[in-house]
Amino acid sequence: MTVLGHPRSWSCQWLPVLILLLGTNHGPEVEGVTHYKAGDPVVLYVNKVGPYHNPQETYHYYQLPVCSPEKIRHKSLSLGEVLDGDRMAESLYEIRFRENAEKKILCHMQLSSAQVEQLRQAIEELYYFEFVVDDLPIRGFVGYMEESGFLPHSHKIGLWTHLDFHLEFHGDRIIFANVSVRDVKPHSLDGLRPDEFLGLTHTYSVRWSETSVERRSDRRRGDDGGFFPRTLEIHWLSIINSMVLVFLLVGFVAVILMRVLRNDLARYNLDEETASGSSGDDFDQGDNGWKIIHTDVFRFPPYRGLLCAVLGVGAQFLALGTGIIVMALLGMFNVHRHGAINSAAILLYALTCCISGYVSSHFYRQIGGERWVWNIILTTSLFSVPFFLTWSVVNSVHWANGSTQALPATTILLLLTVWLLVGFPLTVIGGIFGKNNASPFDAPCRTKNIAREIPPQPWYKSTLIHMTVGGFLPFSAISVELYYIFATVWGREQYTLYGILFFVFAILLSVGACISIALTYFQLSGEDYRWWWRSVLSVGSTGLFIFLYSVFYYARRSNMSGVVQTVEFFGYSLLTGYVFFLMLGTISFFSSLKFIRYIYVNLKMD
Repeated sequence: MTVLGHPRSWSCQWLPVLILLLGTNHGPEVEGVTHYKAGDPVVLYVNKVGPYHNPQETYHYYQLPVCSPEKIRHKSLSLGEVLDGDRMAESLYEIRFRENAEKKILCHMQLSSAQVEQLRQAIEELYYFEFVVDDLPIRGFVGYMEESGFLPHSHKIGLWTHLDFHLEFHGDRIIFANVSVRDVKPHSLDGLRPDEFLGLTHTYSVRWSETSVERRSDRRRGDDGGFFPRTLEIHWLSIINSMVLVFLLVGFVAVILMRVLRNDLARYNLDEETASGSSGDDFDQGDNGWKIIHTDVFRFPPYRGLLCAVLGVGAQFLALGTGIIVMALLGMFNVHRHGAINSAAILLYALTCCISGYVSSHFYRQIGGERWVWNIILTTSLFSVPFFLTWSVVNSVHWANGSTQALPATTILLLLTVWLLVGFPLTVIGGIFGKNNASPFDAPCRTKNIAREIPPQPWYKSTLIHMTVGGFLPFSAISVELYYIFATVWGREQYTLYGILFFVFAILLSVGACISIALTYFQLSGEDYRWWWRSVLSVGSTGLFIFLYSVFYYARRSNMSGVVQTVEFFGYSLLTGYVFFLMLGTISFFSSLKFIRYIYVNLKMD
């Protein structure tokens, strides 16, 4: 594809990274608006086309038999725009600021039967196009399809050969742009013989109007004139559902901490005679078995290097997710600037690698780990390797189908350079600081050399049941809001309620911490001291529920189809579930660790 090989297309790849690093040019006061004088040329870039129901399946506009210049010149794109599948090129449309145009001829074309068939297939798959005017995307359908009747059945396909551009300005700035075919009759593509050519004349009109709106962000109709749906209402059902669940869980944990534990500690701290005298009907010996395992509860787990790597990468993604949402709340992402969140995510991932190295190495040294170099390598590979494998498959499928979502070699080298020069070194530096600053684990109870035998556990205290309960409750807290997030990432809606998103994110972490403490208490009460990995798996299994929801969303809530979209959807949905497993597993583990330290510090030992 021509656009991928252009030498100037990626000359400004580092610019968005530097802009984000300095924290400039993404604030609400900076929208990248160009100032024009009357009669100044306004460049319209053609960008991409693709099936309406497959958001990630996009192709370059000039891959269709449409009007194109003899020499295609491409716009220099930022890293975020490339990752978003943008491939902007100059067009034949001549638009001048505040100058109307009527039925202006764009080009004359003679289409072969093969080219007509290509257009017919695109229209049948509901292809839409995206143009860009002054950083404003304008979208419309390539053609028109009509299905009518059962007997007789009619199938009509037409191509839009005339476009009406409507642009609004305020002073010397363009505020809004849209394209319409409301009063246009499509050109029929039916009934063409195999050896026949189809003659077409493409035309366009331009209409300017003044608006009182001073900024693009103040315009309520959105940046695409309603071509894609927008969901701006607050999802009260999601919020109420999450708040009720949080209150119930927090109250449940508070009862454990304030009533049951207080009674447990009071009983355990009595002398033996008083304890035996008060072991009546109020307490059951089996429910208070957590004191008996005080010499084993801090016994270090197997695969401690892997455990520390999970905690380190989970802490990194907690920082990354919080950082993205906070930046969005501060207005650092302009909805008119393509790929801003993609650029920010890459930069923040590279910078937060120091967190994963520090947390992993620090805790690894605390629990007696010696192979800290291997621990650093495992930490830096725990996410990057699965991500690279998934991306390789997805990118190969896009490349084989000629999609603009396939990254060019220069962009791949850029991302690899960012990881090699920023991400990996910061992981090592964070690991060195974590290792050197690690203090002794300082367990409240001394661990015996010989492990205590664990009594048989009832079925409801098994790992599978804990994973089911610990994963379902946090998932239920975000299930309603999860639909809107999926509709934004894998659909056409625009999510701008970042305050609600931050609130739901905090609820998710709170529910995960609370349910982890409750499940850990029940596990210890059964004299089972193998809580280390259990705490990670119990709440981390929320990632599995999220992936199962993605399968449900694909089958029942979306109209996605085709190999390209399916491979991308399930590949990245699997990665998303994996990320949530790491994040919530980390929250769960440290919540359980804090809880266990609390109850055993307050327990008097003989």
